[in-house]
Amino acid sequence: MGADEVNQIIGLDEGHFADLKAIEVSPSKLSRSISAFANADGGELYIGVDESSDRARRTWRGFSRTEDANGHIQAFESIFPLGQYFSYEFLRRESGRGGYVLHVNIQKSRDIKRATDGHPYVRRGAQNIAVKTEEALDVLRRNKGITSFETETTRVPLDFVTNSEAMIEFMISIVPIIEPEIFLRKQLLIDDGKPTVAATLLFSDEPQAALPKRSAIKIYRYKTTDIEGSRENLAFNPITIEGGAYRQIYGAVSKVVEVIEEIQYLGPSGLEQIQYPIETLHEIITNAVLHRDYGVADDVHIRIFDNRVEIESPGRLPAHITAENILRERYSRNGNIVRWINKFPEPPNKDVGEGLNTAFAAMKKLKLKDPIIRETDHSVLVEVRHQKLASPEQMIMEYLENFPEITNKRVRELTGIGSENKVKSIFIRLADRKQIERVPGKGGGAAAWRKYTGGVPDASSAKIAARPNAQR
Repeated sequence: MGADEVNQIIGLDEGHFADLKAIEVSPSKLSRSISAFANADGGELYIGVDESSDRARRTWRGFSRTEDANGHIQAFESIFPLGQYFSYEFLRRESGRGGYVLHVNIQKSRDIKRATDGHPYVRRGAQNIAVKTEEALDVLRRNKGITSFETETTRVPLDFVTNSEAMIEFMISIVPIIEPEIFLRKQLLIDDGKPTVAATLLFSDEPQAALPKRSAIKIYRYKTTDIEGSRENLAFNPITIEGGAYRQIYGAVSKVVEVIEEIQYLGPSGLEQIQYPIETLHEIITNAVLHRDYGVADDVHIRIFDNRVEIESPGRLPAHITAENILRERYSRNGNIVRWINKFPEPPNKDVGEGLNTAFAAMKKLKLKDPIIRETDHSVLVEVRHQKLASPEQMIMEYLENFPEITNKRVRELTGIGSENKVKSIFIRLADRKQIERVPGKGGGAAAWRKYTGGVPDASSAKIAARPNAQR
């Protein structure tokens, strides 16, 4: 390792994905970090970095010989007996001083990993939190995909499902046609005379009566591009979409498209209609309904802003799925719901895992940037931005073909860039290339830029300013 690489490791921020340990760390304590990373989102361990008591100073002090780390490596192999989900290497300074630091990469595991004290741990920030209560363990099992809330039963009479309009329509569409109760029993969608959560969500007309606060979709419209919406810019009271999962998906997509079609924004060529591919919205909303954790008492939330749509699905990504591998890996948290909704006429889902790939491909066709997928502590958030693939420089010059000047704020609205300083840097680069110049007499908060005139007075600004409806 070169000096810069060593300093980068020593200066690493300990957090959700990284931890630093001295070589004296006991295998039992080390096993807690191993368990926590594997049960959460994976991470990196560096063993051989000392930290002062006030955390103000760190030093590289590794093992004298690689063999001295055998006890630590055995701790990993006791938790990962098949060698899955972790890999390690030894790092040494170019000078050879300070010995060998053991660098371990731990991946998110499919099953629950326990420390040597018998407890599983989860990583939250820079902490390893023990999972000790049965309730917390149930949440971890669901997050791992070991259990699913869809197999729980609901406290409703059987005919709440067997005698519904949704069930009758479904039974007519499948071959051979059989009695609803016989069908549900054959598919293990009835347990002890009660319909399961999956059966209730799929085949009842109003599952929200049996599963309140965890089976609806809420739609919000915020007239802003701010990071968060507020009551002040809420366009109307939130819309609630209810009903069975099949009708709910199509109802939500229809309402979201209707709201989006009313949005206009000032683009490079004037007021433009906001456009998102319906396939993208359909697939992401379908994914949110089918793969959410129904054990979390919350609804799916869809927030429509002036420059983006956010779709938030309760529950973290299951099993080994991460935001980085979600387009490549396949896993279904709610197997019964996914399987049987696919038997409905014109099913909203085509195949497990293919929906998000379709969503990304549809964005590319419209030359829009890929959706952003990220996890919070209790949900998965997919952000679909109305942001062109064109570079900010291209968008600025295209805008100036139609308007006399452009401001920092307008560039941020066009490009989705959140930083004023970043936009300033773009302006300076374009000015250095003699493509734009500052508008004379405008400084401070009113500063604006126009196409480069080479010192020749530009009459176009005056012409456009003379128009009665000129847009600035």
